[in-house]
Amino acid sequence: MRLIARAAGIVAAAIAAAFPAAAQVPGLPVYNQGVPRGIGVYGDVGFPNDVAGGGTAYGVTGRVGFGAFGVTAILSSYDPDGPAGSAVSAGATGNLRVFGGPLVPLSVTLQGGVGYAKPDDSLLPTGSGIKEWRFPVGVGFALTIPNPALAIKPWIAPRLDILKTTQPAGSATQTNFALSAGIELNLLNGFGVHAAYDRVFGDGSDPSTFGVGAHFVFRVPGL
Repeated sequence: MRLIARAAGIVAAAIAAAFPAAAQVPGLPVYNQGVPRGIGVYGDVGFPNDVAGGGTAYGVTGRVGFGAFGVTAILSSYDPDGPAGSAVSAGATGNLRVFGGPLVPLSVTLQGGVGYAKPDDSLLPTGSGIKEWRFPVGVGFALTIPNPALAIKPWIAPRLDILKTTQPAGSATQTNFALSAGIELNLLNGFGVHAAYDRVFGDGSDPSTFGVGAHFVFRVPGL
């Protein structure tokens, strides 16, 4: 039994060293600022701390809102510090607003998502090598503060962060508490900027990342 436990520990340590813990996609925060009104295109740059792998991440996200329900899809590239090569990742979320509306400044949004990454290899889930699946499940609280030309939206989103990592030698699953928070500044013409901080509270190591970006939301009648 001791030998099995030691082997399992070695496998888990090897996986963690090869791909440090991160957010939904490596290097970028998990955003949960509510369901968009229309179609949004977001560009992000992420700066993970050393525990999360360091380096820089870039991402492009599409967001669509259908009343109280919304979906997002993200494609990102992460280049960590050290000898490891860059990794291309993909992810998606489903979001359901359970409180709030056009005339109510406070919104509460449930979110469930999935992220997939495969470092130093093709993004397709075939072949050998390390594969990472991450499932963020949480709730977001956002407050829209209207102004004549600029709407300010601070938000905070606690979640459960479920990570499953597999490699030829074995697999490991971790579940941790995580928290992300940020702010959006939105102009009336649909353009805006945003920033967010994300932290995963693990066992003795707390990987985090800070992200900034810009976005544009197209208002579509009926959405």
